[in-house]
Amino acid sequence: MATDTATTVMKVDGSALAGRALAAAGARHMFGVVGIPVTSLASRAAAAGVRFLAFRNEQSAGYAAAAYGFLTGSPGLLLTVSGPGCVHGLAGLSHATANAWPLLMVSGSCSQADAGRGDFQELDQIAATKPFVKLAVKATTIADIPRLVFQALTASVSGRPGGCYLDLPSDVLHQTLTESEAAALIDAAATDSAKSGSSPPKHKSLEDGIEKAAELLRRAERPLVVFGKGASYARAEDAIRKLVDTTGIPFLPTPMGKGVVPDTHPLSATAARSLAIGQCDVALVVGARLNWLLHFGEPPKWSKDVKFILVDVCEEEIELRKPHVGIVGDAKRVAELINREIKDQPFCLAPSHPWVEAITKKAKDNVLKMEAQLAKDVVPFNFLTPMRIIRDAILAEGSPAPVVVSEGANTMDVGRAVLVQNEPRTRLDAGTWGTMGVGLGFCVAAAVAEPGRLVVAVEGDSGFGFSAMEVETLVRYQLSVVVIVFNNNGVYGGDRRSPDEITGPYKDDPAPTSFIPAAAYHKMMEAFGGKGYLVETPDELKSALSESFRARKPAVINVIIDPYAGAESGRMQHKN
Repeated sequence: MATDTATTVMKVDGSALAGRALAAAGARHMFGVVGIPVTSLASRAAAAGVRFLAFRNEQSAGYAAAAYGFLTGSPGLLLTVSGPGCVHGLAGLSHATANAWPLLMVSGSCSQADAGRGDFQELDQIAATKPFVKLAVKATTIADIPRLVFQALTASVSGRPGGCYLDLPSDVLHQTLTESEAAALIDAAATDSAKSGSSPPKHKSLEDGIEKAAELLRRAERPLVVFGKGASYARAEDAIRKLVDTTGIPFLPTPMGKGVVPDTHPLSATAARSLAIGQCDVALVVGARLNWLLHFGEPPKWSKDVKFILVDVCEEEIELRKPHVGIVGDAKRVAELINREIKDQPFCLAPSHPWVEAITKKAKDNVLKMEAQLAKDVVPFNFLTPMRIIRDAILAEGSPAPVVVSEGANTMDVGRAVLVQNEPRTRLDAGTWGTMGVGLGFCVAAAVAEPGRLVVAVEGDSGFGFSAMEVETLVRYQLSVVVIVFNNNGVYGGDRRSPDEITGPYKDDPAPTSFIPAAAYHKMMEAFGGKGYLVETPDELKSALSESFRARKPAVINVIIDPYAGAESGRMQHKN
């Protein structure tokens, strides 16, 4: 804010205008790292009502913005400086787009007059971001800012959500206009955005697709409902739960779709996954892509004769996969319409139905086998013993359930099989891209997006290392986050090299997968004033979980794991 002393007219600069526009567009949180030329923008946005969470690293801030978009349904905001700050922010930006989560990255850039002359941190940031975004725009004058803010935020949530980018040159941030001009520009941008944000176009295939989907499910001998994080993002849990309950069809969630229908529901096919996808004859797939996570919907994992009903907000996705029935639409709305169609000719698979019986029996058998392994107290710890103790502690919290953040190789894979999600949007993991390093950023996002919930991160020591410095951020903002580190001395664990690999001039170096044994990660948290725990036994872990969950203060629990307890694959599977 500036004052023209000759006329006593209050002036608004580009930083203040951007902050006000973001607030007027509904933004409530922004994540980032400040510096030239965006420090003032962060302060101005906070003054306008947008809370700024300052990180130690743009990658972690970007992952926070991405997860915030998933958890809230509103675009996450990422603020970076120019040049290298923008490049570091590409990690979160691309992660958001890969996972179809709305995010707007706002970066400062060099003065337009000096572009092409080797200015400080100069980079063609529009070109750098374009491969990762739905829209990349640049303000060339201060008057562009409100319109572009609203345009980019709207684009990030329209159709298939994803990342967008807004470039704010330093000269634009320092330009000024009057208070009345600023207010008029924001009002005009909001009005234009409201007009363009009318109801989405109706696809002529919708009604026909709903009828075909209901009929296919009704006639199927071995139907299956599959849902993913897109269904969770769309808040489709009530409609999908109703569909499962009224039809008796077994269901299978993808990892971040867990909780849309409780994992403890009797029709859950999670513990019978191979049987369910291998033998189903009709699969209703809602808010999940037939990508690597679902084996591309192809044999040998799936039957060659399976008929897919694919529900997706993106018409191009349906054209790519060529399902038996494709329905373009919001997961919640489509599930509601299928329920309405089925209501006219209801059907329900009884528990004694051969398909339901086969799924429930296989699931029960596999759960019993897993529980037999989990029941053992193995010391030094394997992965199962501490994971069982953590699962029980999380379940004891009841509702609202904690948000679980999970990353790592063995840690995430074992956690996916053991940890239980009974509420939607309570699991955050490496996602579609299998991204390591998301952990602490996700924790911050969950803590500010869901302030009534405890956040529990279950991290491998390698995954934790990517963003470990953000424990200081947890303490600085006093967030209700407990970070549990499975410390097995490295990537996958101990030195797994064969003798013929331990040769050459650097044979005495540590293995590429090795870290310092029994690293004192809990001391990092203590260094910043948080609580640290070192645990090696079941009783020590139970005590640390009880105390830290009750305190709801930043904590790190360093769990020492046998370095040879894991597998060398990051895709360790429990057969089912």
